Parts: sequence; structure tokens; C-alpha cells
Amino acid sequence: MTDTNITYCYAHPTRETSLRCKRCDRPMCASCAVRTPTGYLCKDCVRTHQKTFDTALWYDYLIGFGVTFVLSLIASSLTGVVASFLGFYTIFIAAAIGGGAGTFIANIALRAVNKRRSKALYTSCAVGVVVGALPVMAALFFMGNMFALIALGVYIVVVAPTVYSRISGIQLTR
Repeated sequence: MTDTNITYCYAHPTRETSLRCKRCDRPMCASCAVRTPTGYLCKDCVRTHQKTFDTALWYDYLIGFGVTFVLSLIASSLTGVVASFLGFYTIFIAAAIGGGAGTFIANIALRAVNKRRSKALYTSCAVGVVVGALPVMAALFFMGNMFALIALGVYIVVVAPTVYSRISGIQLTR
């Protein structure tokens, strides 16, 4: 026996479908379905489910940005001073310093926001790192110290993704 009831997608009323959301049981077409490990969900249910993982409060964005800005300003100043004296080899030292500084900055920022999470929080912390290094880069540019400026660029390229991945919980190794 076949079912004679024709169902239509909740978002596209002209598309016939036999697919249903496993959470809310609404009919949905293949373009509205989101595949999960346990079955298909509609986009509304997926969005609702993802919001439960965003725990950051409105002021966490300001705290995260401020903490990473200040710590990056300090670390980039130290990197700039060291780079002014060492010349070409500073580029390699900046890469090494960047990994440790990124981890340190991320750990302090995580404590400052009480380990709350949000994709926008991760981005604001990474932007705080970059913006914190910009005044030091401007000073090095006007002083004409190009090796130190390049080293600080390497520092930023290493630190910003390190802070983002560390705060977001991305683990490259177990």
C-alpha cells in the first residue's frame, strides 16, 4: 500500500517531498535538509541547536578584545625591540616567539572570559591580537627598521591563528 498524501516542503511550498526533520517532523526538501550523523534536520532545528553552544555574553567580546589587544601590544613591543638588535635572524626568532606568545595570550583571554564560547568571540580575540601589534608596526615603519617590521609581520601571522585556534578549542594533536 502506498501513501496517497502528498507533502510539500515547509520552506518551498511547490516542492513535493517525503523527507522529514527528525526533531520537529516537518516535511522538507533535499535543499532544506541538513545531514547530521544521526539523521536529517531542518535548517531551523540546526540553528537552534547551534545556539546552545554559544555561551558568550555581550561584554565577553570587549573583554576578549581588550585583553588580547594589551597582551599583543606588550608582546609585539618586546619582539620589535629584540628584532631591532638581531637583524635578519629575528624573523626566525619571531616565529618561535609567536607560538609561545599566542598560547600565553589565548590562555589569559580564556580565563578573562571564563571559558565562554562563541565564534564571534574567537574572531574578536584574533582581531585584538592584530590591532595590538599595529602601533608597534607603525613605529617600526617610521623608524625605517625593515627587518624588525618583517619579523613583526611573521609574529602576527603566527600569533593570530594560534590565539583563534586555542580559544576555539581546535586541537591539532591529541
